[in-house]
Amino acid sequence: MVNGDGAHEHTEETDSKQDGNGEADGGEESNEQEVIVIQDTGFTVKIQAPGTEPFDLQVSPQEMVQEIHQVLMDREDTCHRTCFSLQLDGNVLDNFAELKSIEGLQEGSVLKVVEEPYTVREARIHVRHIRDLLKSLDPSDAYNGVDCNSLSFLSIFTDGDLGETGKRKKKGNEMEQIDCTPPEHILPGSKERPLVPLQPQNKDWKPMQCLKVLTMSGWNPPPGNRKMHGDLMYLYIVTVEERHVSVTASTRGFYLNQSTTYTFNPKPANPSFLSHSLVELLSQISPAFKKNFTALQKKRVQRHPFERIATPFQVYSWTAPQVDHAMDCVRAEDAYTSRLGYEEHIPGQTRDWNEELQTTRELPRKNLPERLLRERAIFKVHSDFAAAATRGAMAVIDGNVMAINPGEETRMQMFIWNNIFFSLGFDVRDHYRELGGDAAAHAAPTNDLNGVRAYSGVDVEGLYTLGTVVVDYRGYRVTAQSIIPGILEREQEQSVIYGSIDFGKTVVSHGKYLELLEKTSRPLKVQRHSVLNEKNDTVELCSSVECKGIIGNDGRHYILDLLRTFPPDLNFLPVDGVELSPECQRLGFPAMTLLLFLMAALQLMQHKANRDSNKTDTPAITETSETLTESKNGECKGPLEGKELEESIPGLAQAKELAETLVAEDGSSIDPKSREVVLNACKAVGSISDTAFDIRFNPDIFSPGVRFPEESADDIQKQKQLLKDAAAFLVSCQVPTLRIGITELITRCAKHIFKTYLQGVELSALSAAVSHFLNCFLSSFPDAVAHLPPDELVSRRKNRKRRNRVPGGGDNTAWASLTPSELWKNIASEAQMTAPSLYRMVIITFLRLCFLKRCEYNFDSRHKPAFTEEDILNIFPVVKHVNPKATDAFHFFQSGQAKVQQGFLKEGCELINEALNLFNNVYGAMHVEICSCLRLLARLNYILGDHPEALSNQQKAVLMSERVLGIEHPNTIQEYMHLALYCFANNQLSTALKLLYRARYLMLLICGEDHPEMALLDSNIGLVLHGVMEYDLSLRFLENALTINTKYHGPRSLKVALSHHLVARVYESKAEFRSALQHEKEGYTIYKNQMGEAHEKTKESSEYLKYLTQQAVALQRTMNEIYKNGSNASIMPLKFTAPSMATILDQLNIINGIIFIPLSPKDLENLKAEVQRRQQLQELGKGEEPAEDRSLELEDKIPID
Repeated sequence: MVNGDGAHEHTEETDSKQDGNGEADGGEESNEQEVIVIQDTGFTVKIQAPGTEPFDLQVSPQEMVQEIHQVLMDREDTCHRTCFSLQLDGNVLDNFAELKSIEGLQEGSVLKVVEEPYTVREARIHVRHIRDLLKSLDPSDAYNGVDCNSLSFLSIFTDGDLGETGKRKKKGNEMEQIDCTPPEHILPGSKERPLVPLQPQNKDWKPMQCLKVLTMSGWNPPPGNRKMHGDLMYLYIVTVEERHVSVTASTRGFYLNQSTTYTFNPKPANPSFLSHSLVELLSQISPAFKKNFTALQKKRVQRHPFERIATPFQVYSWTAPQVDHAMDCVRAEDAYTSRLGYEEHIPGQTRDWNEELQTTRELPRKNLPERLLRERAIFKVHSDFAAAATRGAMAVIDGNVMAINPGEETRMQMFIWNNIFFSLGFDVRDHYRELGGDAAAHAAPTNDLNGVRAYSGVDVEGLYTLGTVVVDYRGYRVTAQSIIPGILEREQEQSVIYGSIDFGKTVVSHGKYLELLEKTSRPLKVQRHSVLNEKNDTVELCSSVECKGIIGNDGRHYILDLLRTFPPDLNFLPVDGVELSPECQRLGFPAMTLLLFLMAALQLMQHKANRDSNKTDTPAITETSETLTESKNGECKGPLEGKELEESIPGLAQAKELAETLVAEDGSSIDPKSREVVLNACKAVGSISDTAFDIRFNPDIFSPGVRFPEESADDIQKQKQLLKDAAAFLVSCQVPTLRIGITELITRCAKHIFKTYLQGVELSALSAAVSHFLNCFLSSFPDAVAHLPPDELVSRRKNRKRRNRVPGGGDNTAWASLTPSELWKNIASEAQMTAPSLYRMVIITFLRLCFLKRCEYNFDSRHKPAFTEEDILNIFPVVKHVNPKATDAFHFFQSGQAKVQQGFLKEGCELINEALNLFNNVYGAMHVEICSCLRLLARLNYILGDHPEALSNQQKAVLMSERVLGIEHPNTIQEYMHLALYCFANNQLSTALKLLYRARYLMLLICGEDHPEMALLDSNIGLVLHGVMEYDLSLRFLENALTINTKYHGPRSLKVALSHHLVARVYESKAEFRSALQHEKEGYTIYKNQMGEAHEKTKESSEYLKYLTQQAVALQRTMNEIYKNGSNASIMPLKFTAPSMATILDQLNIINGIIFIPLSPKDLENLKAEVQRRQQLQELGKGEEPAEDRSLELEDKIPID
């Protein structure tokens, strides 16, 4: 989000919302005032709980009483309490009241924790909470992907909290404590890719047993006579000391009863140890429980909060250790109920998802507090809905939900579970026959979800979309949707009042829908247009014909089937009589499949590389630039350039002329000639406006079965040309910026085959089938044979009638006949290429689709298969859903970025901090956008010289990235690199190396060594090793970085020049001046050719060359003197410069895109004044520029104070 694309995407969404609502934005100033209003200063209250000393608690006026409850349930000394009220002066506080609304609550007020009587609900919550406390250090829930738990391993490499570590370490002894030796498997050139280090063992995760068994008793529920004595439920417990006890949960608390396994005697034991908390009871009867529970909670609260907080959406791990299956009453209960969090306790049990989703969107949004409340509610409901839909989809595929049309073929069956509608991704009515059948039907739900995301992002008042989640599980694609009120009571033909239900034959329109959809047309670039129905009547639409409008029984206007919201890419849609641009045709377009596109993209990049290597005047690329296909000014450098590109895309020359004409330094008004240029340019590029580039697409162009009126023939022709231009632009400009390799090609083919393969497998053979497929795909064992247990084969023969119970049907044993040669033949056929011999580079990429036992696999053995069915631990779903945005928070984030780019770092930092507060307000503590905020804050802290604060914020960013994106996500790897830099700046060299080694291991595992980003990582490692005087190791990494930079950026790149310089410095430290001179000469030549002799870099390199030459001459004289005079030689002392930490840090800053420019206070003021002057002129000259046109890239070009 900090870098270009993410920022652009969010900006566009923000603008879309403004367009959709027709509301003028109040501007940054008014928003800041609103923030000040809601950010009231906090105050301190005193909490008095039974059995503990009173303590102070800092609270905010906006907090609810319930949030204090949560704090108390998390504190070490009060965590065992759940059923209590908070009282102020004897008055019970309402859990859902805001603190500012409570009369008499002020600084220093005393809140008493008062134990309350239990109900069945409260008793169940209490037992669940105690179970969570007992498992608080157990990672099994994270490995199993439940309750939004996920993995984090940062603390293993930092030895706990970095802030505390930094305080403990002594600066002077840091060098002595460093063990710089990297693991063998991460060294450059190593072919080992072990899986075990991916999830290192945390010593804190070793089981600390408090109880042997805690489960529901078989005597539940209490009989009527015991209910009247206050019994709520019974528990069966076995302590560590092997004491078997039966516990009654009553309205007064928990006590021992006299029941045994076979005898029911609910009367209190003597003594009964009646306690309000189960922890207090167990502490009295089990000394081991008391000791271990206390130690466990101490460790729990020592962990960073970000390691413990639940994520908003579930993140799954693809490897796990083999762990023993322990008894767990809560897990057992969850497995057989429709519980979702604590929602089972909501009255009515099941939730009306559609009503919740739509009601939250109808909440008021006139001011900032209202918008925050609305967006928080929307986000919470969406995350709950995604969790419910995922659980329901898995239940559907596992056969645990009855179809609403059980008489139909299994592929056509539909399901309703928990007020959610589920359908399977098959082409059951031949709707997609011309487009690819089942393959097209499989792709359609994702396109539909993208349409829902787009319309939800525009957020037009009065226009409603369905809650939509797409789940891939066990080879099936399931679409989960909320249910329109009344839709199941009538036929679709009667319901649809806008759009078409038969692909354009019958088309209807509706005034209200046109009015609502017109508001979305500008932000979504959708052209209003007319089509013909079967009666040749003209029907006006403002969407694709596929889009259906239905008014529900609740009176709301819903749109659904949004899969054609965006027009097709003509590069993959062969249409008779339509010719693409010459460049597209030369690369083999139009292509029928995406795989052909991948191959064409490879050819295109090869063409570009060949062309660039023949150029002698390649424009300079800054050292901090990350996009290979952009020059300094960001121009596209695709295969079509200059006149060739202008001829390919009509109107481009006029547009360029327009841009040149309108750039006026003095901001003067546009002259008539310029106005004419604007008009011509707008016509040339297909804009619907004469004064601005407002380009919109007709989504029905080239849609089969859709006809247009004759009077709109000219417009239709222009729309067709617009799509052709877009297709040419994608091939010539966008595609070269994508790094697409053979790995992606093979993996996608294998995924397609794997999906179909799994559909024919019944549940009992799933692990055997998956392991067999992996052996055929990845193992070197030529005769992979599927092994099924004999009893399963027998049962299958007995139950042949049940064969087709799996959705999709088919032969349930066909999977066992797959052979390696057959699989690779199918992959080669789908990829339309020869099966490559270097297939092993896809191993890790594909394995991440499965859930494997964490161990080492031998893929090279030709004597036995790599996998057995015991290695397959689970299958997880892949879930796609809508991601609601915090618009105001992003506005502040965006403004902060803009301030930083203008050089106002402190002001930018304040705005980013405000954005962080607002993001937390909407999303809670864990979210990917909060992660981006923290990363940017850390970078700003670092630049402003606050290194400890940078370290703290970046540590949070790494933890959050691991938790919400995954431990091996590319973003996580980058976060590790940033944290290593800040550790080095804080003199924590050992930790910096550990973090960089971790980042390199993850990079090797996910991308392999041959990747452009590996050069940056190796440069970082090499520099740190140089700093700790490990010269040989340093050279291995720096020379590898040089090789990769040369390969991907060309031998004349400035990145290569910098790599040569870094290598030269290490050789200098080793006193190998000849090698140092050789590398520095290479760097000097590049600087001289690219930048000119007068440039600072060239001069620096020249000075360093002179210094190296002097040192080399001095060394040679010394050697000659020794050879000549032996031990009597008079030796002049040589200067061997050990690298200083400051020098190394400067180099680290440069390669990571941070360049400090020393300025005097006067220069700084002049610079800021100039920036402000230019900004004012720009605003006067151009008016309000659309936000999406502003470059918000920060990572590469950060201005320095």
